[in-house]
Amino acid sequence: MAIVGMSLRRMVEDWLAPDPKRGFRVSHYGRSSAGRYVCVVADNGGGPKAMFFFRHRSGKWCIFPPDAERPAMRIAEISYTRDRG
Repeated sequence: MAIVGMSLRRMVEDWLAPDPKRGFRVSHYGRSSAGRYVCVVADNGGGPKAMFFFRHRSGKWCIFPPDAERPAMRIAEISYTRDRG
C-alpha cells in the first residue's frame, strides 16, 4: 500500500475503512514543531478507531511525521561561486 501522495480522505478510507453510514471525523488538528497534523476518528461497525496523519512540506499527507529539519551547509554553491568570481 502506498502511504505517500494520497489525499487525506483516501488515506483515511484505506487505513481506517470507515462505514459509509457512520463516516469519520477530525477529532483534533494542530501544528507541532514537525508541521501540521490531524487526528481522524472513524467507526467501521467494530468501534471507533483513531489515527494521526501528518502533512509534509511537499503538501503530501503521510502516516509518519516529517523528519526534523537539520542545519545544512551549502559548500558546493559557495565554492562554485568563488571559483567563477
